[in-house]
Amino acid sequence: MPRVCAPTPQPTAHRTCSSSLTLTPQRTMATGGDLASLAAVVAAVTACMGYARFAARRLRPGLPRLAALLPVLAILPLPPLAFRAIHPRVISAFFLAWVAEFRLLLLAFDQGQLHPSLSLPAFVAFAALPITLRDPKSAARRQGLGLVEAAAMATLVAAIVSLYRHAERMNGYVLLSLYSLHFYLALELILAATAAAARAFLGLDLEPQFDRPYLSASLREFWGRRWNLSVSALLRQSVFRPVRARHGTVAAGVVVFAVSGLMHEVLYSYVTLRAPTGNAVALFALHGAWAGAEGWWAAHERWPRPPRALATLLTLAFVAVTVFWLFFPPLMRAGADKQMIAECEAMVAFLRDAVGWAADAARSLLPGRL
Repeated sequence: MPRVCAPTPQPTAHRTCSSSLTLTPQRTMATGGDLASLAAVVAAVTACMGYARFAARRLRPGLPRLAALLPVLAILPLPPLAFRAIHPRVISAFFLAWVAEFRLLLLAFDQGQLHPSLSLPAFVAFAALPITLRDPKSAARRQGLGLVEAAAMATLVAAIVSLYRHAERMNGYVLLSLYSLHFYLALELILAATAAAARAFLGLDLEPQFDRPYLSASLREFWGRRWNLSVSALLRQSVFRPVRARHGTVAAGVVVFAVSGLMHEVLYSYVTLRAPTGNAVALFALHGAWAGAEGWWAAHERWPRPPRALATLLTLAFVAVTVFWLFFPPLMRAGADKQMIAECEAMVAFLRDAVGWAADAARSLLPGRL
C-alpha cells in the first residue's frame, strides 16, 4: 500500500502522499486470493440463478414464486464479501446486492425483462448484470460507447491515476474534481465492458448505460435520461411505477430517491466495511428535493427558463458541490480512497508491463520487420 501522509487541512479533501507502487508478496497473494474468490463467486451465482430459473418456471407469479426465491435473495449479498480488494467487492455488490435483488423481486411478480424462458446463460446475465434490452418500438436509438471513445476514456483514467502521486501538492477541491471525473469514467467503462461482453456472447441488442450525462440541463434529465440508465430503468419498473399507481407521481419520485440513497449506503458499507453514515441518504434526499422543485417550476409554462448552456453549467455545479460535500467524505474518512488509488496504480502498472511484454515479444518474433 502507498505511504500515507498526515492530512493537511483542506476545505473537504484529505491528502495522499506519492509513492511508487510495487507488487509486494502480500499484494500478490491478495490478488491471487481474489482470483480464486472470483471463480467461487461466479459458480455460486450461477447455481443460485439456476435454482431461481427452475423455481420460476414451475411456480406461478406472486407469493408462491416470491417464497421460493427468498433463499436466493438472502444469499446474493454475501458473495461480494469474499473479495479483499475494493473494486471487485463493490462492483460485485452493485451487481448482486442491488441489480440482481431487484430483478428477482420483479421476476417474482412476472415483471421486467428477466423471464424463466430465457436460456440459463441469458438468465444469469439479465439477472446479475446492469443491462437492458433495447426496445424495438423506441424511435430514439442512443449509441453505446464506441471503441475510440472507450480508448480515450481509458487513457484519461490512466492519466488521472498518474496525477495522484502529486496529490499532496493539490488543492483539496482539485483532488475531489479528479475523484469525480475518475469515478464517472471508470463506471462508464466498467458498465460498457459488461454490456459488450453480454452482447458478444449472447448476441443481444442492448441499450447503452450512459448518454453523455455532462450535457444534462436539469437534475431530472441527469438522473432520469442520462446517468446509469440501466439502474434508472430498474428503479422505474420496481419502485416508481408501483408507487405512482397508488400514491401519485410526487410520492413516487420521493420514494425512488430514498431507495437510491439507501442502496448507495449499502454500497458504501461494502467499500468501507463500516456501518452506514447517512451521507448517501442525505445526498439523494437533497437531489430529490431539487428535482421536485425543477418539476414544480417546469409546470409553470410562462415562467422564465435559463438558456440550456447556463442550465447545464448550473446542474453540473450543483452535482459537483453536493458530491464533494456528501459523497466522498465517508470514503476518505475510512481511507478507502487511498486503497482504491493503490489498486488503480497496480492495474495501470500491470497493463503497462503487459504492453511492454507484448511489444518485446513482437520484436523478438519479427526482428527483421520491426
